[in-house]
Amino acid sequence: MKALVYTGPQAMELREVTQPSLASDADVLIKVEACGICGSDMHAWNGHDDRRPAPLILGHEAAGTIVEGQRAGTRVTVNPLVTCQTCEACRTGRDNICSKRQIISMPPREGAFAEYLTMPERNLVEVPDTVASEIAALTEPLACGWHAMRLAGTALHRPLQEARTLVLGGGAIGLGAALVLSLKGAREIWIAETNTRRHDALTAAGNFKVFDPRATAGPEEASVDLVIDAVGFSATRTAACRAVKSGGVIVHIGLGDGDGGLDVRRMTLQEIVFIGTYTYSMADFQETAAALFNGELGATDWIDVRPLTDGAAAFQEIDKGLASSSKIVLKP
Repeated sequence: MKALVYTGPQAMELREVTQPSLASDADVLIKVEACGICGSDMHAWNGHDDRRPAPLILGHEAAGTIVEGQRAGTRVTVNPLVTCQTCEACRTGRDNICSKRQIISMPPREGAFAEYLTMPERNLVEVPDTVASEIAALTEPLACGWHAMRLAGTALHRPLQEARTLVLGGGAIGLGAALVLSLKGAREIWIAETNTRRHDALTAAGNFKVFDPRATAGPEEASVDLVIDAVGFSATRTAACRAVKSGGVIVHIGLGDGDGGLDVRRMTLQEIVFIGTYTYSMADFQETAAALFNGELGATDWIDVRPLTDGAAAFQEIDKGLASSSKIVLKP
């Protein structure tokens, strides 16, 4: 089969590789029809993720059709987290923090920038015929925002409908969080995005106040009930700490870097809640899929669909800040 293979820092090649085979009766073979480029793929491509050594097939935001195994012929979207199903986290519905979790695009599991992929059948959600595969592939990034908003809702001291909110980052994770905020009725939603090429698409996606924090004023300092950091760098953590009000909540989704930015003294003195959030539970994934397929998360015309053969160029474009869409989806 053909696959887009990460071969080293900022290098990818379209290669002929061995098609995967089923490891057990619980697995199915999926013909991949769409796979989105995630920020974590970019992080690996830049050589900044030791968990993803080259050579490796990246990509974990996938949808396609089962061609071998249970439910052959069914169109599905893929939860890329493979968990043990037996530990305390899995038994209590927090399978996303399973200590034995694996994710496709990270050894020992190859990713979905390829023609075929194997997955446990339990990780799949059926896609209706009315939903295109490139839209179904958005379930994964949107589920990150869905899960984050569920956690935020337990920590806020006021109803979300009364909350002033700020999302840092207008990629698919940030936009997804904003769309879920909108669905849940947040009073005011700001999106900070430094790539101004994305602003038109972000503005069109919902009733959002979109701004470039380098050039335009956003919400006042210490005025925001809920800040979602969908970037995860020291600078965005600093911005989150400045924007959040006393008693407010910061939800940290981004995995840009791991050091600096938090004003721990202010967070302590002002009782600011910080929540680290990683991916989603299977229940979150299923709920997100249902909302997406039912059109509850709005129009999905903010994606850019390209053939897998153009994948290497797409990575370069994103890295240089030239991408105008919040998500580029590749089709094998």
